[in-house]
Amino acid sequence: MVIANKIFEIKVKFNLYLSIVSLLAILLSLIVGKIPLIFIMIVGGIPLFTKIILKLFKGDFGADLLAALALVVSLYLGEYLAANLIIFMLASGQALEEYAMHKASSVLLLLAKRMPTKAWLKIGDGSKEVEVNQIKIGDEIIVRPHEICPVDGVVVEGRGAMDESYLTGEPYKLTKLPGSAVLSGAINGNSLLIIKAEKLTSDSSYAKIMKVMEAAENNRPNLRRVADQIGAVFTPISLIFAFGTLYFTADLTRFLSILVVATPCPLLIAIPVTIISAISISAKRGIIIKDPRVLERLPTCVTAIFDKTGTLTCGEPSLVEILPASGFNQNDVLQKVASLENYSRHPLAIAVLDAAKKANLPILNVTNISEKPGHGMLGNVNGLEIFVTSRKSLINQDKNFENILPPTVAGLECVIMIDNKYAAIFRFRDTPRPDGHSFIIHLKPSHSINRVVLLSGDRESEVSYLAELFGIKETLASQSPEDKLNFVLSETKKASTLFMGDGINDAPALAAATVGLAFGQGSGITSEAAGAVIMDNTLTKVDELIHISESMRKIALQSAIGGMLFSLVAMGFAAFGYINPVTGALLQEIIDVAAILNALRMTWQRNVASDMKI
Repeated sequence: MVIANKIFEIKVKFNLYLSIVSLLAILLSLIVGKIPLIFIMIVGGIPLFTKIILKLFKGDFGADLLAALALVVSLYLGEYLAANLIIFMLASGQALEEYAMHKASSVLLLLAKRMPTKAWLKIGDGSKEVEVNQIKIGDEIIVRPHEICPVDGVVVEGRGAMDESYLTGEPYKLTKLPGSAVLSGAINGNSLLIIKAEKLTSDSSYAKIMKVMEAAENNRPNLRRVADQIGAVFTPISLIFAFGTLYFTADLTRFLSILVVATPCPLLIAIPVTIISAISISAKRGIIIKDPRVLERLPTCVTAIFDKTGTLTCGEPSLVEILPASGFNQNDVLQKVASLENYSRHPLAIAVLDAAKKANLPILNVTNISEKPGHGMLGNVNGLEIFVTSRKSLINQDKNFENILPPTVAGLECVIMIDNKYAAIFRFRDTPRPDGHSFIIHLKPSHSINRVVLLSGDRESEVSYLAELFGIKETLASQSPEDKLNFVLSETKKASTLFMGDGINDAPALAAATVGLAFGQGSGITSEAAGAVIMDNTLTKVDELIHISESMRKIALQSAIGGMLFSLVAMGFAAFGYINPVTGALLQEIIDVAAILNALRMTWQRNVASDMKI
């Protein structure tokens, strides 16, 4: 990306300087004659003409063919001023093109500049500064306060917090302690942390984002190929018009005027500029566009298929019910369990701590903590032994508990024991996304999505519960990855599909759908399969992406078709002799600039946002 940035700068500077010098030569020719014009034709015209001829040899018979022909005819007729205006028009158009692409890609370049190039490698009791690409799996890296983490890894020493919002969209810092996973690109807080690298820099989360962004720039979506086809039609039409005028009038000046008006038609760059602008806007909003074809296809989707966990739900359980046993107080049990869970990394621990916080229950001191995978967590709180375990584990230890515990229901649960006595059951559910219902009911009237399907590997009871909550009529539960893939393939044959998921089991379906959107960090496999990644885990961002794609399509076609229509009108005036070559060059420059500026309007837009009512 850094190299690409330098190439951008070189191209912009060359074309910008050539534009300025050619303009000065035109002005100077009014005083000293043709010598400045001839000079520009040599130093500027030859490189531009050579570049066009090379493109023609490669089979690129686009609008540049008109430019090459116009330069030759200008020289033949001695129209040095017109030739210089063509050179000025080519150089300034290309300079504006490079600037537009650079501006639209500025967010992508900032991603590259943001990542550190060096890191501190822990060696014994000391440290050594190394290049990040020298870090190996298993190396211990020192991340100092406020530094950016260079690789994915796990904390081995230290306790603090990291800001991962740039990567995940979560607006708060996440606590890090020994055993906590860390992501490359996360910003460290006030404490020094030592992490063990679990991935190479090239395979870490931030590197994957960079690869996704670079791929987005290099991909040529269908919409851009349509623009190439339009250009392939426009060029022969212009040549037929020009040669037809020459045949009927035998006037080479009119012939040249038509070529100049139709040359070099950089309005066709408006579509790629608009696409990159849309990618940039999406990146600013936490949406990574991996495959720009998503931007073209998204407005055409009529069937929306959702995974459940992590897509329509937050993927984070919340404590929804506490059933205390006789003789135990609900808040008292919650406080003691939360005090113990404060030292756990289990996903349910966060839900318990959140519930205690909402109930304003202070955390108590805990001693003699132990946690065995598959067995449960044990600790001493205020002299009482607190044991958090599962129903299955408890019954395996003592069959008598099978008759004591309440019946099972849908969702997750844990059993609480205090001093070896059954004290309570905590029940959890995956939290539905707060914007889920609004998004679902918004799809049909606003975006012509006429069918919504909930496709999940979860149990029927959980899927039905969520579907009823969100008003989804069609559901499929207990679906394997193969089942999901087959369903999406079948539906995509019938109509354009939008599939949204976040897990590895969603990857095949994401790749098979017309448009695949992945939520959050998920897995590398999921992100690779999806056409776009929603980093900020809200459905509102999906709605924003739909609006961005609709706006992009509209502006791109406005620029391309509108610019060509203006050129065709000008060609008509040139054919009847109302426009000479010099005037035609100036007029075409105005048309080209207007088309590119209209394309850049995508970058400047501030009102591309969700219109959902939450």
